[in-house]
Amino acid sequence: MKQYLQEKKEKILFDGAFGTYYASLFDTKELPELANELYPERVLQVHKEYMEAGAQIIRSNTFASNTATLSQGWQRVEDNLRKGFRLAKEAAETTEVLVAADIGPIPYDTLEEKNYVSEEYKKISKVFLEEGAKIIVFETMSDLEDIREAIEFISDQAYIIVQFCMNQFGYSYMGLRGKKLMEQAQKIPGIDAIGFNCGIGPGHMIKLIGEIAPFENKKLILLPNAGYPQSFQNRLQFEDNNIDYYVEKLCEMAELGADFVGGCCGTTPEYIKRIKERLNTQTADKGTIVKIKHSVCKKKEENAFFAGKGGKKLIAVELAPPLSVDDEKLMDAAHLLKKSRVDVLTFPDSPSGRTRVDSVLMAGKVSKETGIPVMPHICCRDKNAIAIRSLMLGAHINGIRNFLVITGDPIPSVARSSIKSVFNFDSTGLMRLIKEMNEEQLEHSPMCFGGCINQGRRNLDLEIGRVKKKMEAGAVFFMTQPVSTKESADRVRKIKEETGARILCGIMPFVSLKNATFMKNEMTGIEVTQEVLNRYRPEMTKEEGEEAGILLAKEMMALMDDFADGYYFSFPFNRVHMLEKIL
Repeated sequence: MKQYLQEKKEKILFDGAFGTYYASLFDTKELPELANELYPERVLQVHKEYMEAGAQIIRSNTFASNTATLSQGWQRVEDNLRKGFRLAKEAAETTEVLVAADIGPIPYDTLEEKNYVSEEYKKISKVFLEEGAKIIVFETMSDLEDIREAIEFISDQAYIIVQFCMNQFGYSYMGLRGKKLMEQAQKIPGIDAIGFNCGIGPGHMIKLIGEIAPFENKKLILLPNAGYPQSFQNRLQFEDNNIDYYVEKLCEMAELGADFVGGCCGTTPEYIKRIKERLNTQTADKGTIVKIKHSVCKKKEENAFFAGKGGKKLIAVELAPPLSVDDEKLMDAAHLLKKSRVDVLTFPDSPSGRTRVDSVLMAGKVSKETGIPVMPHICCRDKNAIAIRSLMLGAHINGIRNFLVITGDPIPSVARSSIKSVFNFDSTGLMRLIKEMNEEQLEHSPMCFGGCINQGRRNLDLEIGRVKKKMEAGAVFFMTQPVSTKESADRVRKIKEETGARILCGIMPFVSLKNATFMKNEMTGIEVTQEVLNRYRPEMTKEEGEEAGILLAKEMMALMDDFADGYYFSFPFNRVHMLEKIL
């Protein structure tokens, strides 16, 4: 099948939308995929109507057949997958129509669910291969990361098609540019055809492919929506009076070089029939799809907070935004630091999942009033890809170009019933998004971003691997969790030796026994040993407690002086006046 489809010169026509057409026929609020078990005769009817209209490939009614969307256990999902594929095969049994196993996106809300998603894609693929599938379609995808393992698993066992879902501006739900996703997919050997479906109508899809270079080893597939839906009685409905326009645009896509065409949401057998009647089967010149835009050469800005500072030990100081609108103490601390050798001020993004003043807005105010370079933390917990991209662009036009990218602490358990995490991606995924923004939109004034290192992770090799992945995603510096023991310093040293990363080592000068005890027992990722606690006494004065913290900081800096690129200070209660004595 792979060789047959790869060598075929004629255009191949897919079917149209199963789900929206099914809903229009049977006026049901149930997911169409449930009909595989409840109403198999309906499924057969829809498949046959598309075949009679001229579809040369039909897709199984399994787009939403996954544990998250069906809200069922794996065994029920597996049964649904098998029944859906068998119904498609039954419909095409005595014809030359090909059957493709259809896999849609698996939604997830938490990182734990995300980790399971890659495995479920593999399990779904395994079921289809066992059923004899020779064509597998991953459709309406927002990125490639979750399906990479499934693609590797399928390998040469089936013809693999990957389709991305874009908005009219050319970005996926995950905030990734369609052009970049296509370039990434083109480099994956197991994928045979790539393209777009859903999300946009034919007009926007033609505009989108105008940015795409021709493919040397991949077929191009384009399946736009009929248009844009309107809400009617809590349901999305598509107008069916644009068939002439749709057919004209789709045939234009075929002339521009699309190898596979068909329809997505809102299209019906009538759309497919009309396309079949007009479709030109002549092979188009793939070169016609390219529209290269030449831009005026512009000098690239260097925005990194450490630019031009050579081998100097960098100094970063964290200022925690306030819990209320009273920012007097923070602003006092920021102005005090103007006199110190500080290279950048950093602002955490509602750490521990507790609301504080927004890190970017706080950073903007401090930058404006003090002139010190600022670096807000950006976490993945609270905002989806659209909001994060918008936030980054807003920060950029306000002069904020440095960011610390983190996954983010989970929401406190007491609040989880009313507050939901987002986690479209983890920190590495967000880094990839920012890297793409730098390449596509901010080429001449890119954002500089880094990541965190948790040297206290039990499996240090795993953390080293994470650092390397973040560097591949564009991270140019790292900040560690606070170092308060020689063992912790040695672990950071090993990470430095294994990765060569630019590392600012975390320093937290505890100011009292109560402060150190709280950090030991209440804050994850911060190691406080008994040896550290023994440095403090309950009866210490404020000055004595600070002196003990200053001594601890100096000792840790001495341990790491030979490899540290700088230090990342986090002062309890914003006691930044301690920095002068430490330095």
